[in-house]
Amino acid sequence: MDRNVRSVDDVLSLMDSLFAPDADRWSSGAASWWDAFYANRSRPVPFFVDKPDENLVSSIDRGLITPGRALDLGSGPGRNALYLASKGFTVDAVDLSPAAIEWARERAREAGADVHFHCGDAFALPAADFDGPYDLIHDSGCFHHLPPHRRISYLHLLDRLLIPGGHFSLSCFASGAMGSELSDADFYRQSRLHGGLAYTPESLGWIFSDLVTIEIRRMRDEPADSPFFGEPFLYTALFRRPEGSA
Repeated sequence: MDRNVRSVDDVLSLMDSLFAPDADRWSSGAASWWDAFYANRSRPVPFFVDKPDENLVSSIDRGLITPGRALDLGSGPGRNALYLASKGFTVDAVDLSPAAIEWARERAREAGADVHFHCGDAFALPAADFDGPYDLIHDSGCFHHLPPHRRISYLHLLDRLLIPGGHFSLSCFASGAMGSELSDADFYRQSRLHGGLAYTPESLGWIFSDLVTIEIRRMRDEPADSPFFGEPFLYTALFRRPEGSA
């Protein structure tokens, strides 16, 4: 007889176990699934391109984000991390997959970019592994793979690592275009995430309501010859942590 729950972390771990068929995409044991995903670099996967997110570029070009310390969550092959480094940011990047991190390091060497790459679960890595707090945290495709209860961990990470006045930039599946639109409760009833969760502008604004919303919009559809990554099945959002928040 197991009686293993006595903390919030225990509850979160118990709820993690409900999603065993999908846990290989987002949990600390996800490396093997993503390593297989990244094994063939020639696959026509949109985010395999070596291009930064168009919304990230736009935010910097408009002066909404200025150089400082940056953390790229779920960095994949490093396309956004390398762009931030080229713009004068001091960059940490974290991903679950050793294959993705190795690819990103290769790209960084080729570009002569100075990026600190970390392989592992951002929720579990020791605080000493990060050089935060950060002026910018950018997430292009990590958040929508999390089960609902892990939003608690995600918000705690933002609260711990984002400085007052700092910015949080996000790209995630857009409701009506990509991702599952089941209710949070139904994900637990079915014990599946169905490839990722869709979000509306209203749900994003509510989840990140402790932050100031600067903009939430559909990502622009960038043509193949564009120097930027853009897919209209994603929402992009930019938030700011209020000054004076502890």
